[in-house]
Amino acid sequence: MTEANTPLSSPSSASAHGDTGWFGHPRQLARLFTTEMWERFGFYGMRALLTLYLTKHFLFSDSTTNGLYGGFAALVYLTPLVGGLIADRVLGSKRSVKYGAIMMSLGYFVLCFGGETAKPHAEIAGQRYDVVAENTVDRPTATGLEKRYVVMDGSKLLIKGNADGSVALLAPDGHVARTVPGDQFATGGTRSSFYVLLMLLGLSLVAVGNGFFKPNLATVVGELYAPGDRRRDAGFTIFYMGINLGSLFSQILCPWLADSVGWWAGFLLAAIGMAVAWMLIQFDGGRLAGYGEPPVQRGRDLTPFIYVGGLVAVGAVILLFQNLLDAKPVAAGSSLLAYVLALPLLGKILFASFLIGVPAILVYAWRTGNRVEFEMMVAAMVLTTFNTVFWTLFEQAGSSLTLFADRNTDLSVFGLFSISAGQTQFFNALFIVTLAPLLTILWGKLAARGLEPSIPVKFGVALAGVGAGFLFLVWGTRFAGPDFKVSVWWLAGLYLIHSVAELCISPVGMSMITKLSLARIVGLMMGVWYLSIAMAQYVGGIVAQVASVETVGGEVTNLKLSLDTYTSVFNVIGWFAVGIGVVLLLLSGVLRKLMHGVR
Repeated sequence: MTEANTPLSSPSSASAHGDTGWFGHPRQLARLFTTEMWERFGFYGMRALLTLYLTKHFLFSDSTTNGLYGGFAALVYLTPLVGGLIADRVLGSKRSVKYGAIMMSLGYFVLCFGGETAKPHAEIAGQRYDVVAENTVDRPTATGLEKRYVVMDGSKLLIKGNADGSVALLAPDGHVARTVPGDQFATGGTRSSFYVLLMLLGLSLVAVGNGFFKPNLATVVGELYAPGDRRRDAGFTIFYMGINLGSLFSQILCPWLADSVGWWAGFLLAAIGMAVAWMLIQFDGGRLAGYGEPPVQRGRDLTPFIYVGGLVAVGAVILLFQNLLDAKPVAAGSSLLAYVLALPLLGKILFASFLIGVPAILVYAWRTGNRVEFEMMVAAMVLTTFNTVFWTLFEQAGSSLTLFADRNTDLSVFGLFSISAGQTQFFNALFIVTLAPLLTILWGKLAARGLEPSIPVKFGVALAGVGAGFLFLVWGTRFAGPDFKVSVWWLAGLYLIHSVAELCISPVGMSMITKLSLARIVGLMMGVWYLSIAMAQYVGGIVAQVASVETVGGEVTNLKLSLDTYTSVFNVIGWFAVGIGVVLLLLSGVLRKLMHGVR
C-alpha cells in the first residue's frame, strides 16, 4: 500500500504529526510495525511448509501441488482489492484488520488438522497396485532411508527409478523382476476427502482474511502522517521492514517445529503468530483511537452483512480451489483455444481481467487525458506487464525451488548441522534485511551525482537478475555429487541474486504507478498493479508444473531424472528472463521519454 492509496490525514493525525516518540516517528508506528511483523510471521511460516505438506502428507502430484499453490498465492494478492474497498466504504481499516486477523489465524489453525498420511498407490500399465512404504516419516524432512515397494501377486517389489526414466521393480533377492516404461508408471495417493476439504477451508480462510488485513493496516500507517509530512516514506520503509523480520524468524521456526514435532506444530505456531497480531490491534490500550475508524454511515448499517459476506466468500474460494484440483491437463499438441477453455475458473478470471482491463484503461486515458498523460499511462502499463514476468519467476521460491531444495540439495551447513527444505526460504528475508539499507544508501549517492538509474533500467536489471539467479543455480548443478545433490550454497547464491533483483523492482513499483497514473484513476491503477502480481502468482504455478517430477509416496525415486528436469526448466526460464531484461533495457530510452521526467 502506497501513499496514493492511504488517507492523508485523520482526526488525530495533527497530534501524531508532531510526535517523535519512536525513532522520530509517531508512537503508534511501533504498534503497527509489530502487528505487521507478527502477521508476516504467520503467513511466511505457513508458506514455508505448504508445498511440502501437499506433496508429502496429502501425496498430491507435483503438478497438482504447484497448481494449487499458484492459485492460493494469486488469491492472496487478488482479495486485497475487495478488502480495501470494503474498508473504505463500510468497515473502516481497523475493524477490517481485526476481522482479517481472526480469519487468518483460524485458517492456520484448521491446517493443523490433516488427518492420517495419504496411502500411496501405483498404476502400472493401467492396473492399480498398493504401495508399501518403509522408514518414512510424515514430516517435511525425509529420513534418507526410505524404501517403497509395489505389492504385486503377493510379493513386495522395490521401486527403483532408472536413468532413462523407466522404473525397475526389484525382487527381494535384488534381481529386476520387471521394468516398466516411464509412460506406463504413475503414482498417486488415496486421501480422506474430509481432510482435503479441511485443508482447502484453511487456505480459503487465509486468502479471504488476507484481503481484509493486508491493504488496511498500511492505510492506518498512512493516517499517522499529516499532508506534506516528509517522514511518511521513511515511516513506510520502517513498517515494511516488519515483513522481512517476521518472515525471517518464522521460516526457521515453523519448519523446525514441523520436523521436530509434526506438521500441526508448525502450522500452530503460524496461528499463534497471527493471533498475536490480532491482539496487538484489539487490545491497543487506546493508542490507535481515532485511526482507521469506519466512515460515517448513511442509512442501514451494513457491517453484519459484510461479516457474513466474508464467510460466504470463504465458501466461494473453496469452490475455486476444488475447481483447480479437478482441472484436467490438456493433451499435447492441442490448440490455444483448447488450452484456454481447459483453464480452471480462477485462471479464466485472471487472464480475462488483465487482458480486458489493460486495453480498456488505455482507451480511457486516450479519450479523457491529454497526450502527455496518455503516454505516461502507456509507460505504466508496459512496466506493469514486465512486472508480471518478474514475479512469475521470483515466486518459484515457494514451489519449484522448495521442492528442488528438498530433493536435489545437500542441506548441510559447513558439515556442522543441516537445515530443512522449508528453511531455505529464509535466505531471501535475510538478504533483504541486510541489503535494503545498503542499496538505499547507494541510490542516494548515485542520485546526488545525477547517476541514479531510471525506473525502466531498474526494472530491466531486476528481470535480468532473476534470470541470472536461476542460471547461477544451473551452473551449480554441474558440481552435483554422486547423490545428484548440489551444495546449499548454490541455492543461497540464487536467493542472494534474487534479493538484489527484488530490491530493484519491488520498492519502486507501486510508487511508479502513483506517479504515472491519471489522478482520477490512481486507485484503479493500483488495482491493476495488484492484479498483475496475482496473475504472476498463478502463471508461476503453471511454470512450476513444467518442472514436475514423478514421486512415490511423496518422494522421488530417481534423483538423476529429478536433477535433470529442474536443470532444464531453470535453464530455460533463466535465459528467458535475462532476454526479457535486455529487451526492457533497450526500451528504457523510449519509456523514459513516455514518462516525461518521472523518475
